[in-house]
Amino acid sequence: MCRLSLSVQYASNSKHLPTRTQLRRWVQVALEQDVQIALRIVDEIEGRALNLGYRNKDYATNVLTFVYDDTAPLYGDVVICAPVVAREAKEQGKDLLAHYAHLTIHAALHLQGYDHEKKRDAEKMEARETALLLKLRYPAPYLIS
Repeated sequence: MCRLSLSVQYASNSKHLPTRTQLRRWVQVALEQDVQIALRIVDEIEGRALNLGYRNKDYATNVLTFVYDDTAPLYGDVVICAPVVAREAKEQGKDLLAHYAHLTIHAALHLQGYDHEKKRDAEKMEARETALLLKLRYPAPYLIS
C-alpha cells in the first residue's frame, strides 16, 4: 500500500460535503506511489480566481490539480469547487458523493502523471477511473444517463 499524507481544508459553506475519511479513502484507492496532498474544498469565488490565475479561464471549474514535485513522494494540491460539483451532479443525474469520489480520484491520477489531452491518454485515464469507482461500488462515471 502506498503512503498518503493528506491535509483536508474546508473553505466552502456548501451542504453535503464529503468527510475527511471519505476523501482519504478515495485518494488512497487511486494511489500508485507515495503522495503528500493538500485537498481544499472551495466555493465559486475562490475556484474562479484560481482557474483564472493559473489557467487563464474566467470560470470556476470542478477540480484543479497542482503538482509541485513529481519525484517520490509526490507533492501537490487539489482544489475542488463544491458548488460546481453539486451543479454537475444534479445536471448529470449523478449521486453527489459518487461525483465527489470521481473527481477526487481524477485529481489523484492527475497528480501521478495521468492526463487526458490526447485521446489515447484520455481512454487510459477514464478506464482507470472507472475501474477504481466500480471497486468502491460507485457507478461508472462516463455512462450517459
